[in-house]
Amino acid sequence: MLAFFKKFLASAAGPASLSPQDAQALVKSGAVLLDVRSAAERKALFIPGSMHIPLNELPGRLGTLPKGKTIVCQCASGARSAQALRILTDASIDARNLGGGIAAWRGAGLPTK
Repeated sequence: MLAFFKKFLASAAGPASLSPQDAQALVKSGAVLLDVRSAAERKALFIPGSMHIPLNELPGRLGTLPKGKTIVCQCASGARSAQALRILTDASIDARNLGGGIAAWRGAGLPTK
C-alpha cells in the first residue's frame, strides 16, 4: 500500500519528478544535483557531489549553474525543489525534481553525508 501512495504522489508531481533511483541514474549520466535547502540543513545532511544554492538565492544565481546540463533539484521533501524547478524551467533550463527530496533519497538507501 505504501508503494501505491509513493507512485501516486510521484505521478501527481508531474513528469519532471524523479524517483531517487532515477535521479541518481540521471546524475551519474552527467546531470547536476542542486540542493536548494538552507545552509543549516545542508550542514546537517547532504548528498555527496551535490551543488548548493538556497532557494531564495536561486533567481540571482542562475548564471552559476553549468550550461547545457540537466539540473536535478533537491530539498528536504520535494516542495522547495518543485519551486526551484519552476524557476529553472521558466529560465529555459532543463530541470527535474527529486520527488520526496533527500528524505526519499535516504529512504532508498542512497548515500548521504
